[in-house]
Amino acid sequence: MSVQQYDEIGEAFEGFKDLPLAQYAEVPGFLALVGDVRGRSVLDLASGTGFYSREFRRRGAAEVLGIDISGEMVAAAREREEREPLGVRYEVADVSALRPLGRRFDIATAVQLLNYAQDIAAMERMCRAVHRHLKPGGAFFVLAQTPEFRFDGPSPEKYGFRCEPTGEVTGTGPRVRVTALLDPPVEFVTACPRREVYEQCLRAAGFGEPEWVPVTVSEAGVRAFGADFWADFHANPPLVMLRCRA
Repeated sequence: MSVQQYDEIGEAFEGFKDLPLAQYAEVPGFLALVGDVRGRSVLDLASGTGFYSREFRRRGAAEVLGIDISGEMVAAAREREEREPLGVRYEVADVSALRPLGRRFDIATAVQLLNYAQDIAAMERMCRAVHRHLKPGGAFFVLAQTPEFRFDGPSPEKYGFRCEPTGEVTGTGPRVRVTALLDPPVEFVTACPRREVYEQCLRAAGFGEPEWVPVTVSEAGVRAFGADFWADFHANPPLVMLRCRA
C-alpha cells in the first residue's frame, strides 16, 4: 500500500480495532506477547494513529516513540495526544531508511510493517534499523499475516477482513489485497512474505533465532460470539506473531 493510500485512511484506521479479528484476537494476543512494559522504553514502528503506542503508555511504559511513514497517520496520532495527553511522541519516517534516533530502546514493536518491504533487501534494511535502535538483549515483537494463509481456505470475512491474492508476486511473497469491512470498506495492498524471508532478514540484521507465536482468540471473544464462530479462524489463521532479541 502506498503512503498516499494510508494518508487517505487517516482517522478511519482506528476503526480497524473494533472489528472482531482485531478486538478479540490481534489486540489481546499482541499485547500479551509484548507483556509487561512498566518502566521500559518502547519504539512502536508502523504506529499508525497510535493505538498501540497509547496502550503501551497506559500500561506503564516509561517512554514511547511512534514512527510511521504516513504524515496523515502521525497527524491523527498527535491530535489524539493533544486531546488525551499521555506523553507519547510521534515522528514521520520510513523505517527502511530510518535516521539515527540518538538512543536505544528496551522494546521495539512492528504491527504489519515488514510485509510492506518492496523486496528482501528492503526488509533487511528495516530489520537492521530496528536492531540498531534496541539495547543489547532488547526484544522485537512483530505481528504479520500468516505466511501459510490459504486464500482458497476458510475466509476471515466474518471477523471483519477479506484477504485476496492480486496474482502478483513480489520478492518476499505473493501480493495481497486486504479489505477491512468497515462502512465504507477500506482496502489496502501488501505482501504476504514467506516464513524463511522473515527469518533470513532478522538473522542478517543480528537478531537471535526468531520464535513464531500463534494468535489465539481471547476468552472475551469466545464469550461474545461462541466457540463455533471462530472455527474458520482456527482452521486458517490469518495472523501470526514473531519475537526475537537483539
